[in-house]
Amino acid sequence: MNLESTEVKVESAKPAANPARTGLACGITAYTMWGFFPIYFRWLAHVSPWTVLCHRVVWSVLFLSIVVTWRKEWAEVLPIVRKPRNLALLALGGVLIAINWLVFIYAVGSGQTLQSSLGYFINPLFSVALGMVFLQERLRRWQWVAVVVAICAVVNLAVRGARFPWIALSLAGSFGLYGLVRKKVNINSLHALLIETAVLFPVSALFLIVLPNGDFSGGTWGLLSILGVLTATPLLFFGAALRSLKLSTVGFLQYIGPTLQFAVAVLLFNEALDTTKLGSFVLCWIAIGIYVADSIWGQRTMGVADRPE
Repeated sequence: MNLESTEVKVESAKPAANPARTGLACGITAYTMWGFFPIYFRWLAHVSPWTVLCHRVVWSVLFLSIVVTWRKEWAEVLPIVRKPRNLALLALGGVLIAINWLVFIYAVGSGQTLQSSLGYFINPLFSVALGMVFLQERLRRWQWVAVVVAICAVVNLAVRGARFPWIALSLAGSFGLYGLVRKKVNINSLHALLIETAVLFPVSALFLIVLPNGDFSGGTWGLLSILGVLTATPLLFFGAALRSLKLSTVGFLQYIGPTLQFAVAVLLFNEALDTTKLGSFVLCWIAIGIYVADSIWGQRTMGVADRPE
């Protein structure tokens, strides 16, 4: 008997790894990390949001540059930068993501994580509305219903709440517009974030050098210095998930993040959940339920229509 051929047969008999299962694990990991981000930034609540933002930009550029160098991907990044249109769009994307980060950092540090959670719940529906306005995408009837219910959630909080929900709207708006801009450039998320933060790097570095940023302890410096790793790691998992999962599946996973943020705000930060806020969240969850159900139904209908006779 040929031992070598037997080993080959045994090796080939081993079950291959399931890409979808691996992608699902990566997607859940990414959104779980994003969901627990408030805990990390709560530890930095004593630092100015502007300072935290600038540190996040600087350390992200450094860490992402190391990752791209290690993966030998500069040949994919540089051609993108050489096109003025791409560079302008990514610069705009950098400004939008910086606004999103700044508002989120402020929300967590000022004890308003519930509003940030609501903003990220609204964001997918806001993106649907943006697609209709700017990309001429047509909404199905139940998608319209979902968007209207989400609008009711915001109006309820604006009219009956103690303050205007500018944090939720700013987060949903900045991230929705960021996604719209990113649709115009064909580049993966990791490379895009490197360019976007590199555009912001000079101003951020100058801010940290010139302006007084406080006398931080070693622990605070440690937390600030790993912001680059914290920013890039879930993005790497997210990229792996995108490569092996359907976009619809990734779309459903995105609600893990704001759900965990909601739980962190209520259970760990003890933020007040009055009837007005709860009513807005209930309306938002109803809107998401309608949107998800419509997406599933739409996929099944397309599957039946595409089935060969």
